[in-house]
Amino acid sequence: MNKEVYHIPALLPQTIDALNIKPSGIYVDATFGGGGHSRAIMERLDSNGHLYSFDQDEDAVNRAFSDPRFTMVYGNFRFLSNFLRYYNIDSVDGILGDLGVSFHHFDDSSRGFSFRTEGKLDMRMNRHAALTASTILNEYSGEHLADIFYLYGELSAARKIASAIVSARQKTPVDTTDRLLEVCRPFISPKKGKKDMACIFQALRIEVNGELDALRSFLEQATDVLKPGGRLAILTYHSLEDRLVKNFMRYGNFTGNAEKDFFGRINAPLKQVNSKPVIPDEDEIASNPRSRSAKLRIAEKL
Repeated sequence: MNKEVYHIPALLPQTIDALNIKPSGIYVDATFGGGGHSRAIMERLDSNGHLYSFDQDEDAVNRAFSDPRFTMVYGNFRFLSNFLRYYNIDSVDGILGDLGVSFHHFDDSSRGFSFRTEGKLDMRMNRHAALTASTILNEYSGEHLADIFYLYGELSAARKIASAIVSARQKTPVDTTDRLLEVCRPFISPKKGKKDMACIFQALRIEVNGELDALRSFLEQATDVLKPGGRLAILTYHSLEDRLVKNFMRYGNFTGNAEKDFFGRINAPLKQVNSKPVIPDEDEIASNPRSRSAKLRIAEKL
């Protein structure tokens, strides 16, 4: 196995504790990545327990380990229910979702996930998918691009950036990280340069991979397949996905509007285990700076 650091999971012990693992239970790691969470879950399972881990990235799947208690699923977690049915699993005791991008993706310049390294603008988690960041930048209308940067990147200069891209691509394609930086730099404050560029790349990545739609579908299915008392533990890394997770765990929907029954009780299939998210302490941030934005939310099936 490649010795490189594929990913260092944030809040690892807290996340595993959140699942309240039963040794003979059935669990799902919806985002295998480098396998850190999966290995930690396996350490708490006995010979009757089983873990199903999902990942749509071939690089991650190729890092899967062999164990009779473990099944690697090569697929997007938005198809959670379908794959579990395929394996004749009706319900599970716990589900983990780490929504962060693996270090491997940011550090591999050929994947185009980071503005810090020069490379083609790809950003596909599943490299068999057709849509790339380059396709978006060079074929989407200016209005569509502006919507993406505003909705998924929360950028105030979304329309100006979109207009500049449309103008620039008429001369030469905007298909590399350096070319995109060149086009966007005039609209980014020097004080917020790195943050704004991160938001631009985040917006493109979300669109390429349909991340928010996949997350909504996954959360709804997770609730359906969890056993009563089963735990759902989700690690988020930006406000858009965190808002969806928080609203769903609290209200059972993504709007944040409480739907109540005749007696004034909120109609929600889950109850929050932690009213406030668990965040890394100073020691973890010092040893793993990329964990800084991590938030762990935990809920239990009613």
